[in-house]
Amino acid sequence: MGSIRSVVLMQLMILLNVILTVKASTPAVAKPGCRSRCGDVIIPYPFGTGGDCNITADFFINCNTSFIPHKPFLGDFEVINISTDGQLRTLSNTSYDCYNTPWNRLFYYFLLSEFSINNTKNKFTAIGCDTVAIMQDFDGQRYATGCLSLCNNITDVSNGSCSGVGCCQTSIPKDVRSYNISLLSTANHTYVLPENPCSYAFVAEIDSYTFSASDLRGFEFKSRQFPIILDWKIGHNSCNEANMDVDNFACKEHSKCVDSENNSGYLCKCLEGYEGNPYLPNGCQDINECESMSLCNGTAICTNLPGTYNCSCPGGYEGDGKKSGTGCSLPNKDQSKTSPLIAALGVAIGFLGLLLGIVLWCWMLRQRQISKLREANFQQNGGILLREQLSKRQGYREDVKVFTAEELEKATNNYNESRILGQGGQGTVYKGILADNQIVAIKKSIIGDPSQVEQFINEIMVLYKINHRNVVKLLGCCLETQVPLLVYEYITNRTLFHHLHNDDATSYLSWETRLRIATETAEALSYLHSAASIPIIHRDIKLANILLDDNYTPKVSDFGASRLIPSDEAQITTIVQGTFGYLDPEYMLSSLLTEKSDVYSYGVVLMELLTGQKVVCFKRPEENRVLPLYFTSLMKEDRLLDILDPRVLNDENVEQLMEVAILARRCVRVKGEERPTMKEVAHELAGLQAIAKHPWSKSNLVSEESEYLLGKFPSTYDDGVTSSSIGMGYDSINNKITFELEGAR
Repeated sequence: MGSIRSVVLMQLMILLNVILTVKASTPAVAKPGCRSRCGDVIIPYPFGTGGDCNITADFFINCNTSFIPHKPFLGDFEVINISTDGQLRTLSNTSYDCYNTPWNRLFYYFLLSEFSINNTKNKFTAIGCDTVAIMQDFDGQRYATGCLSLCNNITDVSNGSCSGVGCCQTSIPKDVRSYNISLLSTANHTYVLPENPCSYAFVAEIDSYTFSASDLRGFEFKSRQFPIILDWKIGHNSCNEANMDVDNFACKEHSKCVDSENNSGYLCKCLEGYEGNPYLPNGCQDINECESMSLCNGTAICTNLPGTYNCSCPGGYEGDGKKSGTGCSLPNKDQSKTSPLIAALGVAIGFLGLLLGIVLWCWMLRQRQISKLREANFQQNGGILLREQLSKRQGYREDVKVFTAEELEKATNNYNESRILGQGGQGTVYKGILADNQIVAIKKSIIGDPSQVEQFINEIMVLYKINHRNVVKLLGCCLETQVPLLVYEYITNRTLFHHLHNDDATSYLSWETRLRIATETAEALSYLHSAASIPIIHRDIKLANILLDDNYTPKVSDFGASRLIPSDEAQITTIVQGTFGYLDPEYMLSSLLTEKSDVYSYGVVLMELLTGQKVVCFKRPEENRVLPLYFTSLMKEDRLLDILDPRVLNDENVEQLMEVAILARRCVRVKGEERPTMKEVAHELAGLQAIAKHPWSKSNLVSEESEYLLGKFPSTYDDGVTSSSIGMGYDSINNKITFELEGAR
């Protein structure tokens, strides 16, 4: 009877241990809502990427997304590793002085006032055969150190040795926070070897560099970078002083405070038996010693406890159960030796069965929760309403589909960063590969207003009906996620912005191609404004939202800011949204959105196609930074030829470019009622294309147009609005509205 009770007791303790293990959560790294990783580098709090994500400004990590993968920087120094133990690795450059090349020298300095260079884990190293290397203070600290490296012949040096022949090393003083490296010659370069044209010096982590005689030859060593270990700490107070300021004390639960070496600042460490980030609430998590270590005797039962563990012997055994202690043993040595084996076998089988059952139960519970969440999201995002609309199938394309969340997760490799096509104010676009190998673009929107579900579904249904060759086709959507996902056709040849403004482009767009793109884009907008069942105002027409396929056929995209116009209304009131430079000034001042707002943005696109210049450029003089203002001022001064793109301007097409310029000017009139409709714009551009294809039609030019070709342009350009009035319109906008140019969408 006693043995049965012992087995039951052991199984209960095993169950408790398993439950504690299942409930244990993964220790947090960053604050909630903050990114915990930049590229391949984990960013633990107190470091962060801005806002409240870092404890102070000194711990700000700039995650540079222009690199793939992304790279984190602390000031100007690239970070490769951050440890909550008070150390951080950055990359340092190599200083060099090349003797026989004028001005070919570069001495680097280091300055991070709140971080010190670890003097026990870094070394100052110099290589060369006529080299005096000096490392000294840069920001008020009084110190200097250095070493001397000489050699009569490169054959005298020994690989792996930095004892002064070809290579030298020296220690770094304690608590160094800045340095400046200088390189000198022992005899004014008198004994320079031809094989060794340069001297080099750098600070590097010990064992990160091994000297080789080949490093003395050539110039390749100039670009080498080496890791440096920096020490960091919290504040400038000791633990006793910091602990008195409870609100700002950085050490959280289950952690202890440790003074830095000079008592200026402190670090936090998780208590023994805990691991994780001591700077976050609940960041120090209990270590399950029973899982990660084998601390108990083979016959003992291990029970995990907060911050510690306990070993207990089975019934009939005595001892503390620990391997480092007395273990478990039978008090009566004559007792059968098979009993412990049988008991251990029973415990093992029971443990495995119980563990398997708990894991299976947790998995089923998790799947059920995911299913309920997806169903709730589907209903919240208007899925039922969408199904009802699609069931009618009147006027909708047959290829419209409602995707599941699992399909799109698989298509994007769980939304891997490598699949990102673009990011902006409306959300992130991923490249997806569906199960049938169809390539699509999946837009993951930023969280919107839940009260606008019915309007969102209505807009989706209208987009489903759109079937125009110059509008990106909406293939389907997914409503099982927190915010709806939209699935579009994938356009292969990037954006019109890339082909017009990217300096790396291998070819430029000819005027014929630009005119065709402009015409087809105008036809698409005309279709949206007038031919669609419900008029659609795009609200963000710009080069970046015009995609091109392999044949340079334009596709209008990104309807995240679009709005439907009820048939009984000519305008609606909205929050101003769009991109600086393309925004209709009348819309910005009144918040009244009309179809003419798209006409204004399209006119700016025409100006970019004519000039090849960006809509906003800080390289231009301040009064000419905004392209529409610059463009119209030159037209008033009869100097339009000064801004037209010389790559496309020639004697044959100058007349056509002038006519398109006049059309662009009409599109950007300050008053929307004086602008043409997109239908009129499309017809006029199509006519210009037809004239280009049939040159004989040019004989019908009237005398006014002939004067126009000779450079005699009326200052009002047939619109009755002088450039001075235009300038006043723009000035009033500049005085009232401040825009954030970087990343605006």
